[in-house]
Amino acid sequence: MKTYLPKIDKLNRSVDEQPRKWHVIDADGAVLGKVATTAANILRGKNKPTFTPHLDTGDFVVVINADKVVLTGNKETDKVMSTFSGWRGGQKRFTPADVRAKHPERLVERAVKGMIPHNRLGRQIFKKLKVYAGADHPHGAQAPVACEVA
Repeated sequence: MKTYLPKIDKLNRSVDEQPRKWHVIDADGAVLGKVATTAANILRGKNKPTFTPHLDTGDFVVVINADKVVLTGNKETDKVMSTFSGWRGGQKRFTPADVRAKHPERLVERAVKGMIPHNRLGRQIFKKLKVYAGADHPHGAQAPVACEVA
């Protein structure tokens, strides 16, 4: 028996000729890791029977209320995140509380980015993630489906 491999041109079309589905995840009061896991699985297409690791089989994900996401334990103040520019003295350290104060969307974006492949495919998949701090989003015309956080 041969292994089924979906055709790339067939992946972008379903029976009703819509390119990809849109999902909305409400992060209000939800744990950051669970929101990120749910979003990453939908983005990669792991919730579909046509999932193929080396192809982009996933759907679009819109995360709303990213400013109300919850971190368990003392991670809000004790966890230390850092970036490095490559130059001497170019390392910056900050806590999730600092990130939440300036750019609350980046908490969710950073968590999801760590759960998808770190290559060209991952960069292509990451472009399908839309994160908003508030409850409003401009993607109502795509008729997104509400998605439960497990």
